[in-house]
Amino acid sequence: MIPPRPCVVGVSGPALSPEEAALFARLPPAGVILFARNVRDRGQLRRLVADLRTACRPWPILVMVDQEGGRVQRLRPPEWRALPPAAAIGALARRDPDRGARAAWLAGRLVACDLAEVGIDVAVAPVLDLALPETTEAIGDRAFASDPELVGRLGRAFLAGLRAGGALGVIKHLPGHGRARLDSHRTLPRVAAARAELARTDFRPFRDCAFAPLGMTAHLLYEDIDPERPATLSPRVVAEIVRGAIGFRGVLLSDDLEMGALSGPLLARARAALAAGCDLVLAASGELARNRALLEGLPPVDEVLGARLRALLDRPAPELPFDPEAGAAELAALVGRG
Repeated sequence: MIPPRPCVVGVSGPALSPEEAALFARLPPAGVILFARNVRDRGQLRRLVADLRTACRPWPILVMVDQEGGRVQRLRPPEWRALPPAAAIGALARRDPDRGARAAWLAGRLVACDLAEVGIDVAVAPVLDLALPETTEAIGDRAFASDPELVGRLGRAFLAGLRAGGALGVIKHLPGHGRARLDSHRTLPRVAAARAELARTDFRPFRDCAFAPLGMTAHLLYEDIDPERPATLSPRVVAEIVRGAIGFRGVLLSDDLEMGALSGPLLARARAALAAGCDLVLAASGELARNRALLEGLPPVDEVLGARLRALLDRPAPELPFDPEAGAAELAALVGRG
């Protein structure tokens, strides 16, 4: 078996090109992430996922998609059902905690159902960032609430819904993106809050959900922890906060290295993120030349990480019974009350 490279990459369109297939057969990535450019309908998406697995065979790649609900939902109507944003679930939970938790579970369970239909393993969700007055609109209604305890509770429920449907979740953006005033897709946000304050607030939801199988870093610079490097590239943030204070033990994935918050050549960014303690790096553009440079420039995963990645895919079948139409109707009724 050809060991994969420690990266998750995008692909260019709704079908795998011969050049992409040849590259992945020679140098398989650990995973592939899909975007709207890759999605047309169920039949097309099933074929794409199957072709990705065939190209990387016998390595069992992780296939991922951002499927949070609301405006970050790559499987969209009319082919797929619309799901509420996290903020709508949080609004319900502030009024009725039990109904809010039920809504979060249903959202996760419905996402898992949609992913299972097309063979996708991982929903890159939930967002556990706090919704603060200064929070950038890049997060906005993707966040459940401002109360750390409530966000943690809803995050746990969403993850449980995913798990009940046989899907994996990704908690993001470690160790907390809520204090960012700027959009890290465009520039590097800086957080001036003291470490003790962050530990009391922003880190709390991630501690509550530290059992998650995967987590994603934030491209934010936390001045009181590491004034020189953003979290994704900071050995101090990863070791002392993500692995230490938060206690996350799952597979750690960088946010997209091609975002404007980071600078320098893509391969240098990837090597820096891996050196900082990320297990995998994400490069989402889907450009063949950039994928080739990354796959050719990174070493294969070691035996320990390879075993951890294979273990992620060795999970129980979905819990039954679950009626997605009834679940969707219940979720709509619950969120409407919120």
